[in-house]
Amino acid sequence: MISLKNVSLVFQGGIVAISNASVKVNEGEFVYLVGHSGSGKSSLLKLLYKEYVATKGEIEVANVDVSNLPKWKIPLLRRKIGIVTQEPQLLENRNTYENISFALEVMGSLPEEIDAKTNTLLDLVELNENAYKYPGQLSGGEQTRVSIARALANNPSVLLCDEPTGNLDPDLSIQIVSLLEKINRAGTTVLMATHDSSIVNRRKKRIIELKDGKIIRDESNGSYVVR
Repeated sequence: MISLKNVSLVFQGGIVAISNASVKVNEGEFVYLVGHSGSGKSSLLKLLYKEYVATKGEIEVANVDVSNLPKWKIPLLRRKIGIVTQEPQLLENRNTYENISFALEVMGSLPEEIDAKTNTLLDLVELNENAYKYPGQLSGGEQTRVSIARALANNPSVLLCDEPTGNLDPDLSIQIVSLLEKINRAGTTVLMATHDSSIVNRRKKRIIELKDGKIIRDESNGSYVVR
């Protein structure tokens, strides 16, 4: 579950990134966060995993009070949240298997647990045949799949996706969204930021629209017109 109450984010110099936002995303929902570039989508997502600290308001994610969370507990919050960005940010010197398993190693999982979980995730994102390829040998869509698998390593209850299809062609974009829908059907809450109206309108779900840092629309089975 995600909850924001009267949340604002103001940067140095008085630049308003998020203005008095209040919204709730229920457990198990798949929600599109839409708006043009610079509307505040990325800023809102970064508030949820405390990359940014809200100027005011209350934020709760996965039953964690993010607003009052001390710095030393931020890693604990991020273990409950999966994060997928537009740039996969894979480790170039590690292959697909190792990029996924690394997240489990950091958690201190046992070797047999790491192997079993990594293979399960490879199967989920359909990259078994590419397990030992390095990032430079993968297509953009395949790299995004690795990024998604890595984000799921800790069994997060919430998956935050910031323009995961931004660098992909339309066919690959649909494949990635289909994968995210599959993950959502398994019980993970998905909040996906995008400005791609073709995806939103083809796979109609709840949309939350931002403009100039303000939530201007919250609609079930909504469509999106680039303004």
